[in-house]
Amino acid sequence: MKKYTLFFAISGLLLALMVSTPSVAQEKEAVLEVIESAYVQGFQNLGGREMMERGFHPTFVMVLNRGGQLSDLPLARMIEIVEQRLANPDYTHIPVEAKILDVDVTGKAAMVKLELYREGRKLFTDYLGLYKFEDGWKIFNKLYHQH
Repeated sequence: MKKYTLFFAISGLLLALMVSTPSVAQEKEAVLEVIESAYVQGFQNLGGREMMERGFHPTFVMVLNRGGQLSDLPLARMIEIVEQRLANPDYTHIPVEAKILDVDVTGKAAMVKLELYREGRKLFTDYLGLYKFEDGWKIFNKLYHQH
């Protein structure tokens, strides 16, 4: 009888954990929603400040590598770039499309590898790091390769 009681207690605990803990697939889906909304639509396709601030952590930084010289581009400057383009009547935006290559989630950390295309031409391979906070997944860094 003790064997069955222990079995049901453990089974109940595992079931409770499965119901209360999001699956890796659910977490990957949540990560991809942030990437699509904040990064692809908000930043790359000029959706604007509100979309970006929902999905980027305030301390976000993009690391630029220009000829071996590293520099950083913080979130505030990225938002400023988007706002300048939106305010410029002479700027013509051609939409960017993203192809997700990999999503890796471990606990509250995630890494997304994606390619960006404009008019069928590959522009960049991006690596975006995310952490999960109480209010959801947030992009905290980016590095890239320009094609």
